[in-house]
Amino acid sequence: MDGRRRSDGFRGPYELTEESPVYVISVAAQLSGLHPQTLRQYDRLGLVSPDRTAGRGRRYSARDIELLRTVQQLSQDEGINLAGIKRIIELENQVAALQSRVAELQSAVEGAAAAMQQREAAVHASYRRDLVPYQEVQQSSALVVWRPKKPKD
Repeated sequence: MDGRRRSDGFRGPYELTEESPVYVISVAAQLSGLHPQTLRQYDRLGLVSPDRTAGRGRRYSARDIELLRTVQQLSQDEGINLAGIKRIIELENQVAALQSRVAELQSAVEGAAAAMQQREAAVHASYRRDLVPYQEVQQSSALVVWRPKKPKD
């Protein structure tokens, strides 16, 4: 491939994404501005969980690096403790999952509404055309008198 994404969404085996685990701990530490021991501590606490190689070495993705920067910013600039940061990360992940679910459900509702409109159109198309709609007779001022015949004796 020439380095561009294909329009059909297929990714080649060597195409990197934001979730591709490519950075070893020393590079991740340098990119995030943290000490490698801090990254290990964050991994133990479950704040940032990098992928592992077959030899159990840590591999960080670009998303992990961004999360490390966020943890550092919340800890140092905002003064939030690590337990609070872990809860914030969990809640943000939960919000993202719920937003994704809402989008799925909204798409399903729109699909169901479209299917219902198609069924309704099919029903209307199936109406018999040889029947004439009933129209009420307009009131008139004519008077009709009925008299029974007299019986013959």
